[in-house]
Amino acid sequence: MYKTLSSRAARRLAQRSPVSQLSRRSVATFDWKDPLGAQGLYTEEETAIAETAEQYCQEKLLPRVLEAYRKEEYDKRILEEMGELGFLGSSIQGYGCAGVSSVATGLITRAVERVDSGYRSGFSVQSSLAMGGIAEFGSEEQKEKFLPPMAQGKMVGCFGLTEPNHGSDPGSMESVAKPHPSKEGYYSLSGTKTWITNSPIADVLLVWAKLQETGKIRGFLIERSQCPPGTLETPKIGDKNGLRASITGMIQMDEVPVPKEMMFPEVQGLKGPFSCLNNARYGIAWGVIGALEDAISRAREYALERKQFKGNPIAKYQLVQKKLADASTDAAYGIMAAYQVGRLKDEGKHAPEMISMIKRQNCDRALIGARNLQEIFGGNAASDEYHIGRHVSNLFVTQTYEGQSDIHSLILGRAITGIQAFV
Repeated sequence: MYKTLSSRAARRLAQRSPVSQLSRRSVATFDWKDPLGAQGLYTEEETAIAETAEQYCQEKLLPRVLEAYRKEEYDKRILEEMGELGFLGSSIQGYGCAGVSSVATGLITRAVERVDSGYRSGFSVQSSLAMGGIAEFGSEEQKEKFLPPMAQGKMVGCFGLTEPNHGSDPGSMESVAKPHPSKEGYYSLSGTKTWITNSPIADVLLVWAKLQETGKIRGFLIERSQCPPGTLETPKIGDKNGLRASITGMIQMDEVPVPKEMMFPEVQGLKGPFSCLNNARYGIAWGVIGALEDAISRAREYALERKQFKGNPIAKYQLVQKKLADASTDAAYGIMAAYQVGRLKDEGKHAPEMISMIKRQNCDRALIGARNLQEIFGGNAASDEYHIGRHVSNLFVTQTYEGQSDIHSLILGRAITGIQAFV
């Protein structure tokens, strides 16, 4: 049997005048840039941070991106510029970092990737993977030594987990750390990491390796300036099809001497790298929506200006409008999901699978949306001056790295069924 309204609630409803009921009806107009009104959810501080990030990215990054992408060059000064604005490690408390909310950090990431995913990759590796790893697992001495200069962009960091033979299976890594044969109080690290953003320019390298004695995975901080010649090489990987505006390389270690105090003191196993990756994946979930939003804006503008068939703008036609509607819906839903997880994250109520869900969904939908919007440009999409092709190439990489979408499907499947599908 259905429950009825309480008598008090029923009286209030009956007493409500037609005018008061009409006044509750929405008089807002649809904003295609913010379809679900997410802007109203942010705090004043978050809104101010987002505006600062947008202004910097549009004024300072956008004018550089085409040349950077064409020449496959990354301007290291970008990290210093971001450091001056407090963007680097922005959610970290203390050590010269801003200590803002996860949502604020997400809004910064979204603004950066609205320009280019490669710029966001360099930013998030510095902030979430390298700085985030040190902040969460480093000793107090490690935090005090590395975080302040990294927050300023004066010291560049990278994160070494992926290996040539082990991408989605990091537990099988071959990099090894053993007691140094001639240096007391040192480990000797050997092995190879690949597809490492920032490695060719990194001053401090956060590398994960197995202890020879126990087989346990541990994190080590390698200072380039302290490495003897021939022990550490970080060659650039060139001729990429995507993320060409970021710098990517390898980490080749041949008995690199690392002081024992440069090993993370407590964390063992894959908990350490996976925790760092979860922070970065959260940022990616925001960032890819920024790229999709830029694709929507450019496709909309092109469709309104491009005239075909008796002088009509192609925005008049149903197939074009459907592509815009689909992409806009995905972008709006993606922002709301990332916002919700950010709030839970700051309250300590998020599960890692939530981040897998939004990383997977937002990356997949951003790639699909950008590919569909690319068709609006016709043959002009092949010209990099229209930017859309660059977004599509970049978004394929974001859908692939830090957990390819199929891997995140298995993470979610395990959480849903309780059954491990990886082995």
